[in-house]
Amino acid sequence: MNVSTATVSAPTTSTASASIPPQPPRPTSQSSMSQFLQKAITPAKQNSVDEELAKMIARDFQPFSIVEDKGFRSYTRALNPMYALPSRKTLSQKIFPGLYDKERALLLERVKKATGVCLTTDCWTSRTTTSYMSVTCHFIERYKMVSCLLDCFEFSDRHTSENLAEQLLKVAKEWDVENKVVCCVSDNAANITKAIKTLKWTHHPCLAHTINLIVRDALKVMKPTVDKVKAIVEFLHRSATATEKLKSTQGQMGMPELKLKQECVTRWNSTFHMLKRILDSKDAVISTLAVINAHVDPLCQEEWEELQEACTVLEPFEQVTVEIGADSYVTASKMLILCKGLQSVTADHQTRITMGKVKKPPFLTQDSRSWPSLKIVRWMKLFRELVQQQQQDPASQVHCQGAKREKRQQNQNRNHKHLLFGDSLRNEQLGKVQGIQ
Repeated sequence: MNVSTATVSAPTTSTASASIPPQPPRPTSQSSMSQFLQKAITPAKQNSVDEELAKMIARDFQPFSIVEDKGFRSYTRALNPMYALPSRKTLSQKIFPGLYDKERALLLERVKKATGVCLTTDCWTSRTTTSYMSVTCHFIERYKMVSCLLDCFEFSDRHTSENLAEQLLKVAKEWDVENKVVCCVSDNAANITKAIKTLKWTHHPCLAHTINLIVRDALKVMKPTVDKVKAIVEFLHRSATATEKLKSTQGQMGMPELKLKQECVTRWNSTFHMLKRILDSKDAVISTLAVINAHVDPLCQEEWEELQEACTVLEPFEQVTVEIGADSYVTASKMLILCKGLQSVTADHQTRITMGKVKKPPFLTQDSRSWPSLKIVRWMKLFRELVQQQQQDPASQVHCQGAKREKRQQNQNRNHKHLLFGDSLRNEQLGKVQGIQ
């Protein structure tokens, strides 16, 4: 009996011991309250975050009042409850001036190391009728082009050549570049042109601005048709019903849903984009205007052909404008070859029309001088001759020592390539030149 009892009770003892959970190890040290509290931000960290906040406002063109927005304050509190957002007054009177002085000192050292600089300047009036003037500096640093805004200030004086020259010289002296200006680029206005020549600086007109004047003048030939397009675009933008109908019609025709673009009077490209976009949506626009019985003058077939021909002529000018509008590489060396290319393209197009290889557009009258291509060719030829004369002017050779050294280096490199590749390289270069001409 005793053995049987012991045998039966053994599993009971085993089950009881297995039901006891294992005890967790005791901590070696006691937790302190400081482990659960947020550490205070140091003054150095506070200043660093303040600077980053100022840079964000400057880069993204945010208003100073963003630091008072409830959503922004809640967001920064979620990131770090211990960070204290600065006020608008602190931003505008302390943080930004300090950051400006710091960045200006660093930029001044970089500009001083440049052996030569190119300046670009322009004046404009804001929507509040306040006049401004800006001066931008361009130079080569470590084989890369660097562009920096030297100054942008309110200019309330009369825009005479004397006042403009005075302001330009003042900015140049502040940045210690008055004796290093290789060239100054501006628009074709007589006052700024005279101001730059008064300072004995080499002046080059802005090619983009010149193209804008050329194309604007040529587009006057087809002003009635362009005005019709503007009226149609403005109507479709004003009417929500017409806009929705245009969108649904584009979908039914299997066309992409494209919004018509409006013109900007200061940018000829916008006129080109407006004409090109309405051509891309031609069938949908015609159908929409007919269905809603719009109170605008529709375009006839001849006017649609006129738009198509105009876009064909203006396409190369759009490409050149985009090419010379780049700000990450030097574009002055492309100016002559681009002008020559535009001359060749427009002259070739005019020849094909007069020879009957292309359908004669309705706005090409008996007086061939009214054709935009001829106007553009004459303008571009005149502009190219002026540029060539300016390059041959002895006064423009004062700042060309660096260019001459670069030319000698290029000749050495070219001779080296000819030793390696022989006449094949020369034939290739001649082919490129003949293709351009």
